[in-house]
Amino acid sequence: MAEEIIIVQGNDTLAGEVAVSGAKNSALKLIAAALLGHGATTLRNVPLISDIDIMSEVLRRLGAVVERDGHSLLVDTAAVAAWETPYELVSKMRASISVLGPLIGRFGRARVAMPGGCQIGARKIDMHLVGLEAIGVEFSMDHGFLEASTPRGLHGAHVVLDFPSVGATENLLMASVVAEGRTVIENAAREPEIVDLASMLSSMGARVSGAGAAIIEVDGVSLGDLHPCEHTTVGDRIEAGTFLAGGALTGGPLAVRGIDPSYLRVALMKLSSMGCDVETGEDWVSVRRTRPLRPIDIQTLPHPGFPTDLQAQFMLLAARAEGMSVITENVFENRFMFASELARMGADIAIEDHHALVRGVGVLQGADVSSTDLRAGAALVLAGIAAEGETRVHNIAHIDRGYEDYAGKLRALGADVVRAEMDAASGR
Repeated sequence: MAEEIIIVQGNDTLAGEVAVSGAKNSALKLIAAALLGHGATTLRNVPLISDIDIMSEVLRRLGAVVERDGHSLLVDTAAVAAWETPYELVSKMRASISVLGPLIGRFGRARVAMPGGCQIGARKIDMHLVGLEAIGVEFSMDHGFLEASTPRGLHGAHVVLDFPSVGATENLLMASVVAEGRTVIENAAREPEIVDLASMLSSMGARVSGAGAAIIEVDGVSLGDLHPCEHTTVGDRIEAGTFLAGGALTGGPLAVRGIDPSYLRVALMKLSSMGCDVETGEDWVSVRRTRPLRPIDIQTLPHPGFPTDLQAQFMLLAARAEGMSVITENVFENRFMFASELARMGADIAIEDHHALVRGVGVLQGADVSSTDLRAGAALVLAGIAAEGETRVHNIAHIDRGYEDYAGKLRALGADVVRAEMDAASGR
C-alpha cells in the first residue's frame, strides 16, 4: 500500500518572498457562520487545504450547496433543513464542532457528533456547553452524539469563560447573535480569527461589539434580520510565522506577504531576541539572520501571548541556538510529542512536565520522521531543510490539513522538497 511522504534534501536554503494563504482557523468558522444567512454567501481568500474540504462536505450533508472557484467559496444555505452532522466527517476534524452554535441559532436545536482532529490534548468542549447553557440551550448525550435543544428559546446572559477558549467564544458568538436581549462574553478569546468572524457576522446583520478584546457584547437580532454576505478571510498568521521561522533557521532573507504584522507581535519579538533582523510593513514581514541563533525562553499563552501553534517551529529554532532554551507549553498538553521526532534528527531536548529544555546542537541529521500533528509536520519539513542529508516526513496528511501547497511554496524559496509515493511494505 502506497503512502505519500515529503522528501527533503537538506540545502539550508529558504530565501525570497511568499504569499500567505487565508487563515485556516478563520475560514472554517466563516463557513459554519454562513448557516445563519439563508442564501448564498461568498467567502474569498479561502485556502486550498483538506480541512476546508471536510467542512464544506459537513455543510453539504446539512443541505447546503458549496462550490469552489479558486480561492473563493460560494456557500448557499437556503435549502439547509437538517441539523445533524455525520460522525464520519466530524471525527476527522475537531473544528466541525463549530457548526453547533449556528445550527442552534438557525433551528433552535442540533445533533452533532463528538469531534476529532489533531491528538494534541484533551481540548474538552465543556466551556462550549456551559456558555451555551447560559443562553438557554439544553444538552444531552445520545450514542456519541451531542443533542442540543432550546425549549424556552435563546436569551441573553452574562457569560464568564473559565479560559479564553477560541472554540467556545466562537460557538457562543454564533448562537447569541439571534438570542433575545444582550449577551456579554467575558474572558473571551482575543485571536484575530475571532475579530474576522465578528466582522462577517456584522456584515450579515448581527450586532457585535468588542471583538478582539476580553469582553464581547452581542445584542441579539431575529434570525430573519440576518442575510448572506461577501467576506474576505484574513491572512493566516500561523502560516506566516512558520515561513518566518524557516527564514530565521536558514538565515533568509525571507518575506511573507498578506498578513497584518500585529497578529504576530510576540513571535516577532522572540525572533528579534534570538538574533534575527525583523522588518514590517502594512501587510508584510521580513526576517534575515547573519548571527548565530541565541537561546530563548517561551511560554505559550492565548492571544496576544505566544501562540501554541508556533511552539514546534520555535522549538526547532531553539534546537539550533547556542545555549539552553526553555519552552513552556500552557495550552495543549501533548504538543511536546514533536520533541521525540526532532530528537531523531539529533536535537537535544529534555521534557519535564510542561517544560521543554532544549540545548542547541551544531547540526541536525536527516532521518525518517513522522508528523504528530499539523504544526509539528510543518516544522519537521523545515528541520529537514536545515539538516544534513535526506529527511523523509511521514503522515503528511496532517500538513495538508492546514498548509496550502506547502512543498511548492518551499521549493519556490529555494528548498529541495518534493512529495513522493512510498511503498509502505518496502519503505521505498
